Amino acid sequence: MNSGNGDVVHHPSANGNKKNVFKIFVGYDSREDIAYEVCKRSILKRASIPVEIIPIKQSDLRSSGLYWRERGPTESTEFSFTRFLTPYLANYQGWAMFVDCDVLYTADIKELTELIDDRYPLMCVLHDYTPKERSKMDGVAQTVYPRKNWSSMVLYNCGHPKNKILTPELVNTQTGAFLHRFSWLEDNEIGSLPFIWNFLVGHNKVDENDPSTQPKAIHYTSGGPWFEMYKNCEFADLWLTEMEAYNKEKDQV
Repeated sequence: MNSGNGDVVHHPSANGNKKNVFKIFVGYDSREDIAYEVCKRSILKRASIPVEIIPIKQSDLRSSGLYWRERGPTESTEFSFTRFLTPYLANYQGWAMFVDCDVLYTADIKELTELIDDRYPLMCVLHDYTPKERSKMDGVAQTVYPRKNWSSMVLYNCGHPKNKILTPELVNTQTGAFLHRFSWLEDNEIGSLPFIWNFLVGHNKVDENDPSTQPKAIHYTSGGPWFEMYKNCEFADLWLTEMEAYNKEKDQV
């Protein structure tokens, strides 16, 4: 079951076979619709493999009876917990990705899928990150906890037995600590991805002499250029260029 209408880009290699389509679930927040649209475009325009982008909208999940927990004071986005429904929404089949909407992709998602290792229930960037700011986005309080931002971009091995625990019942009742720390897994069951696939603006750094540090997924985790107070943040120019291209295409439809 999907949480909304996906956006599919077809590629000859798919040959009409939906099994070959890589599902990407994007956390959607009604305050950041433009961030979602730009994230979606940045993936679709660079993808050389067939992908389907599916927004995880809390309102849709509530209306379909899949999400019912009350919003807590530490939830800075509408997808703070709904993100963990990814394996369920993918029907516990194949690999799928979850990513926050405040991410801009600068590379072909195929490169990320080539890093998939079937030994792991999930894979992510294992950040060692403590935010300096006390607030983020439009004044929302910044929370600090172990493994912060690990859950902001995850490759899920949806068919792995360990992920069958991620039912709507569990996601609606478990604590944030349990979910965001992937406490249903042992440490050695979490696969590591290069930080350039979840490059945290203001935390991760580019070494001009090392091409391997150039970000392929830029995460505006404290706030992006769509918020007035972050309009001049690092990599804002790349996001604004993508937004202008999106707006031009939208106007032409």
